[in-house]
Amino acid sequence: MKKILISGFLIAFSCLLFAQDSTIRKKDRKRDVLLQTNYGNIIVRLYDSTPLHRDNFLKLVKTGYYDSVLFHRVIQNFMIQGGDPNSKQATPGEPLGNGGPGYTIPAEFRPTIFHKKGVIAAARQGDNLNPQKASNGSQFYIVQGKIFSDAGLDSVETFRLNGRKIPPEQREVYKTIGGTPHLDQNYTVFGEVVKGLDVVDKIAAVKTSKATDRDRPLEDVKIIKAKLIKRKKHYKS
Repeated sequence: MKKILISGFLIAFSCLLFAQDSTIRKKDRKRDVLLQTNYGNIIVRLYDSTPLHRDNFLKLVKTGYYDSVLFHRVIQNFMIQGGDPNSKQATPGEPLGNGGPGYTIPAEFRPTIFHKKGVIAAARQGDNLNPQKASNGSQFYIVQGKIFSDAGLDSVETFRLNGRKIPPEQREVYKTIGGTPHLDQNYTVFGEVVKGLDVVDKIAAVKTSKATDRDRPLEDVKIIKAKLIKRKKHYKS
């Protein structure tokens, strides 16, 4: 079973972190995030409906937290995962995925937000250690996913969502654009790629190790720099 798991770090959360942060200005919340990678640029738009995750991601971007961080876990037709600060100086083959800023973020599940292709969502520890499904403070993944048939979605509802029905409009997206429906309402989705889905596909296709380093690319896929940029109404593909 494929899961987004985080383990081995101290979980702590201070409510003060999510009070109004003087480093996040109103205009910052109207900007997009540019991830400059060695495979090309990805532009992400964060959702206002998940304000805790939005403001946390903005703060980390502004402080340079994601600069030089790797996409350390890549699974084709599933997702690309990054945000582990330990990956900045990681040696080849070193297992990654346990790092973070030392705090978690409360889950912000929204019924209208789902795991369609291109969304960005927060990684977290498994349910056995994290029944509240709180998010890791920095690790995230971008969904590549796959296209589903009605039969495939029926199976997801029965065996992965414990009988919960996928709304008709979301089913249509999963049948045309694709995604990872079995993660819905289990991991917080807080934004989506508005330009650079082709880069996500390129990264998802890289060769990876299946050994102890858990799907790490054989050649580093790096976020060279993450920064806030002026939001455009429309991006050319």
